[in-house]
Amino acid sequence: MASPNSYKLSCSIPGHEMDVRGLSAAFFPDGAFVSVSRDRTGRVWVPNSSPDRGFTEMHCMTGHQNFVSCVCIIAPSDTYPRGLIATGGNDHNICVFTLDQPQPLFTLKGHKNTVCTLSSGKFGTLLSGSWDTTAKIWLNEKCMMTLQGHTAAVWAVVILPEQGLMLSGSADKTIKLWKAGHCEKTFTGHEDCVRGLAVVSDLEFFSCSNDTSIRRWLVTGECVQVYYSHTNYIYSLAVFPNGQDFVSTGEDRTLRIWKQGECQQTIRLPAQSVWCCCILPNGDIAVGASDGLIRVFTEVEDRMASPQDLQAFEDELSKTTIDPKTGDLGDIKMEDLPGRDHLDEPGNREGQTRLIKEGQKVEAYQWSVADSRWMKIGDVVGGSNQQTSKKVNYEGKEYDFVFTIDINEGGPSMKLPYNVTDDPWLTAHNFLQKNELSPMFLDQVANFIIENTKGHTLGAAPPSAADPFTGTGRYIPGSGTPTGAPVGAADPFTGVTFACLLLFPGGGAYSSAASRQTSTNIYFPKTDGVTFEQANATQIMDIVFPVLDILRLAVRHPQVNESLCGGDADNGVALCNHLLSLMKPQARPANQMLALRTLCNCFSGWRGRALLLAQREAVLSHAADLCSVCNKNIHIALATLVLNYAGSLHGQPDLEAKAQCLSVASAALESVQDKEAVFRLLVALGTTVASDQTAQDLAKSLGVTSQIAKYTSVTDPAKVGECCQLVLKELQ
Repeated sequence: MASPNSYKLSCSIPGHEMDVRGLSAAFFPDGAFVSVSRDRTGRVWVPNSSPDRGFTEMHCMTGHQNFVSCVCIIAPSDTYPRGLIATGGNDHNICVFTLDQPQPLFTLKGHKNTVCTLSSGKFGTLLSGSWDTTAKIWLNEKCMMTLQGHTAAVWAVVILPEQGLMLSGSADKTIKLWKAGHCEKTFTGHEDCVRGLAVVSDLEFFSCSNDTSIRRWLVTGECVQVYYSHTNYIYSLAVFPNGQDFVSTGEDRTLRIWKQGECQQTIRLPAQSVWCCCILPNGDIAVGASDGLIRVFTEVEDRMASPQDLQAFEDELSKTTIDPKTGDLGDIKMEDLPGRDHLDEPGNREGQTRLIKEGQKVEAYQWSVADSRWMKIGDVVGGSNQQTSKKVNYEGKEYDFVFTIDINEGGPSMKLPYNVTDDPWLTAHNFLQKNELSPMFLDQVANFIIENTKGHTLGAAPPSAADPFTGTGRYIPGSGTPTGAPVGAADPFTGVTFACLLLFPGGGAYSSAASRQTSTNIYFPKTDGVTFEQANATQIMDIVFPVLDILRLAVRHPQVNESLCGGDADNGVALCNHLLSLMKPQARPANQMLALRTLCNCFSGWRGRALLLAQREAVLSHAADLCSVCNKNIHIALATLVLNYAGSLHGQPDLEAKAQCLSVASAALESVQDKEAVFRLLVALGTTVASDQTAQDLAKSLGVTSQIAKYTSVTDPAKVGECCQLVLKELQ
């Protein structure tokens, strides 16, 4: 049951230009909090005394070179009596600020990938977690210790009140307890990435995961309770001062308030991703979302927004569109939906959703126990009768359908995931066993699946289609010579004919393709180096360093490649360093582009490839600095360089190198607009993760799936959307 005063909107705070990724209550000024965003800034907010009871920006902090992922407050000390603010970013750095200076007091460097989580402890201790799979302990501006043991990105860290005890949660699905730098215990139970941790006491903590569950643990190792209510990834947790009640946010657009072990209230937001939350000193809840807004909710009537603002918030929510394939609305058949009179019946639990047919539209409503009414939460677009390639995320996996099953009226809903390639009877049997339901439901559940998936089949590829790079026919294993293509088809990047370009190591074309159902994947893995061969003599003479363009072409010759890149080790390193000096952000764009192209062409020989693999960390770090340059040709060259590294690393167990490739590709996709560059980055991602479960887990932990999903609908050129869908299939 809801408490007499449920939480309602207090205010909305604009200011950030992109997703708000982290929030933390500050020690000073009273009632203040700090936010960080993908717009590369952190902001300090203080309560104001205006009638709207809002917050005013105290100052804006800058210092990161890429998006800011996380924030925490370092407690006051004799040196800094108002405390410090620590922020972690995609530039691999941690910036530490005072509360009144926009520039960092100092910067902590040591992580090799995005710093995505921070926690502070006694004596100024700072604990950080990163996509580089490590956590680091910092004190007095120095890294004191590196905690190694996770096999994927460390998404969450917390320092427990008991001195020396620390926790880390990872995309490898585990939580580790550390003492004095050593792993004392590993907690297992989550079925997908662990995204958040929150301290309850010296002996207990909460965790949340992409598997849609929240778990309560004892530090001795026992999981004492599991909480279910969210229908998609859960990103953050925050605990009320009583140590029992808490709040959570996630990808299902909701803030959920838990009291006495139950989800007491569900507040939906007009934004897809609700990334973060924190409890303010007065008990209000601040949340940050993908629309760039911070919203504060309160259960104190005097701090609630005006009736006009509350109605405006509800109106904004009602105008959002909901894709039924997100999974939390069940399957939708418009002809079977009831009309508006269905809303005359009260709901039976907080957050229950109900769909109605209003003319030619489908509207979604949510039951509010506190208000005893149905509140519109959006218009549903699409339905089960519309063929779509979009998958539904459920417990960290993708399915064609996720049905909501209600066995008993008023009881908890159950989720039934299903792919059209599955046997409906076996799926029904497994569902009943998992939920400890009677076998008598078998026929009913199986027939429900069959009835609600009519007309849905796997889309077969046409017998022939255009090569994504050349426009000629493609080769489909087992289908013979492609229509319209010579026996040796043209290389999609260079135009040179090849017979066996896309071969998996140790077998015929696309070995094991049948079992993975990717027989039409002509995009990756791409293991041959991609080069830039065309030259324009008239343009060469206009460039400051014409020899650079000549070098770009010459290095493709085997003897030149061997001489410059491997004849003398010092010569090769000197060449590489000189090219990197031309790639500095302040350098001339023409020289940046030619330096990138020359590096790409070095991959044409084994000596050049060996040199660049040895210099990989420096080369990709310099290349990543050019992601924000607004130049199409530089972006294509940058994407090609990442692709060549991905091809060279394919089949290799070098996780650190693949992590850097994935990181640079991910960073480039944040700013690259040109479709050819996007395509080559997608091929690089596909090549990195193809047939490598570890790389796939790493990519998922880095958030690649959600980042590239928007390209699935690109049809011009079609190769972008097709390749994106194949990459997502690899990441299932």
